[in-house]
Amino acid sequence: MSTVYSTDKGKHCAGCHRPTPECVCRDQRPAHTDGIVRLQRQVKGRNGKPVVIISGLPLNPAELKVLAKKLKSRCGVGGSIEQGNILIQGDQRELLKQALEADGYTVKVSGG
Repeated sequence: MSTVYSTDKGKHCAGCHRPTPECVCRDQRPAHTDGIVRLQRQVKGRNGKPVVIISGLPLNPAELKVLAKKLKSRCGVGGSIEQGNILIQGDQRELLKQALEADGYTVKVSGG
């Protein structure tokens, strides 16, 4: 039997809006993150055009999409999400580092 109406507010997940014991978005979070967000510049396979790969974010896909949109808007460039990483066009590492640290993440710039 399912509950049609409930007055106990605050016991639902903010991500999937299901009751906390039935939350499905917790299962989608990467379990192998060490708490450090890494920014890596990469040009290989991109015709010499740089992108910044943001990895190590402990977010589910919906939260990742919201953060990607915020970062792309902040940098004024395009980007995408691939395999749990955010890709931002151009070499925007310093601006991204400031934005992520302002959100409370521990950030390391890695790679060339």
